Amino acid sequence: MIPRFLGICLAGLLAHGTAFAETRVEAGDTLANLVTSATSGETLRLSGGVHTGAFEIDKPLTIECAPGAIIDGQGNGSVITVTSPDVVIRGCQIIGSGDRHDEIDSGVRLLKGADRTLVEGNTLTGNLYGVDVHGAKDAKVLGNTIIGRQGHRMNRRGNGVYVWNAPGSEVSDNDIRFGRDGIFTNTSSKNVFARNKIRDLRFAVHYMYTQNSVVMDNVSTGNHLGYAIMFSKGVRVENNVSYNDRDQGIMLNYANNSMVVGNYVSGAKERALFIYNSHKNAITENRFEKSALGIHFTAGSERNTVYRNAFVGNRQQVKYVGSKWVDWSVNEQGNYWSDHSAYDLNNDKIADSPYRPNDTMDRILWTQPSAKLLLGSPAVQLVRWAQKAFPATLPGGVIDRYPLMKPQKPKAMEKIQ
Repeated sequence: MIPRFLGICLAGLLAHGTAFAETRVEAGDTLANLVTSATSGETLRLSGGVHTGAFEIDKPLTIECAPGAIIDGQGNGSVITVTSPDVVIRGCQIIGSGDRHDEIDSGVRLLKGADRTLVEGNTLTGNLYGVDVHGAKDAKVLGNTIIGRQGHRMNRRGNGVYVWNAPGSEVSDNDIRFGRDGIFTNTSSKNVFARNKIRDLRFAVHYMYTQNSVVMDNVSTGNHLGYAIMFSKGVRVENNVSYNDRDQGIMLNYANNSMVVGNYVSGAKERALFIYNSHKNAITENRFEKSALGIHFTAGSERNTVYRNAFVGNRQQVKYVGSKWVDWSVNEQGNYWSDHSAYDLNNDKIADSPYRPNDTMDRILWTQPSAKLLLGSPAVQLVRWAQKAFPATLPGGVIDRYPLMKPQKPKAMEKIQ
């Protein structure tokens, strides 16, 4: 005799048996019609071959693809549009979106209501946008390969992943290449972007008006700019790599109350770190090396703490635009400067003399680049000697009163070794 509670469970499963149904979809079947007729909770398993896309999922469904299965939007809008919560799209090759930026034509588009949708392990190739998370809460974009378009000017292409007003969303473990920006977020909050590999784009990660989020363990290689945090607050930029990015490794632009910690920037052609009109940020445990400029600090940025970083082998370590002295040390812990010829007689791992990266001649060179022709002249050398011998004559700027004797080696360095 079946126990009463087990009988109740079996009756429930029979009454809702379609919730666990699976349908095998052969190439050539009309996928849009099958999605429309599917029952809530059903799994559609796509066989190898080409399946026609440009359809909407408006109920909880799982779409899983066998090897060789391709969903082709044939240039019509977004290939897959999701408006229902709890949808799963896994293991598919998704191609053939439309070309309209005003419609954000994408490989996969998650609209308002597509909460908790999972887009996992897919290959999205040549779509205008890869994945657009547009109003869906707690969505996850995990482990996908996203290869954007290469035609037109870079600014006219779409983003690998676009996150708009999608609190709680996660974009992790993706490989993103070509297009405009790797991950672009606007007007969102509580997002996590982690362990992505992003190459050959304008910005690897681009933040606009996004609050209380995390960017961690990502690798940006050969982009114009690694991590652009703009008009945002409460962002934690942690353990990321920017390697040989063209313009800048990390940029804080109108970014406040954020943390930049444990990152590794190497080979930036212009600036490893650019801070513009950004306030109350903590910049610590990073390593900025082999770049044209280690850190550029300007536009009235106030109350930032810069300590326990390593500035190694940059052509110029600091460009500070300001008229007052700013102390870059906290609790008698400053930064390591590879060009600081210092000694440590008491062996406390702190240099016995402070570090001042800039002098009056640097300021002249910033405003009058042609003055570089005079750098080797006796007059310039005399001015620099006098300012080094009599620091009171310096006009203000950065001073590190407790420079470190050994450089930081953040764990992020291991990602490219």
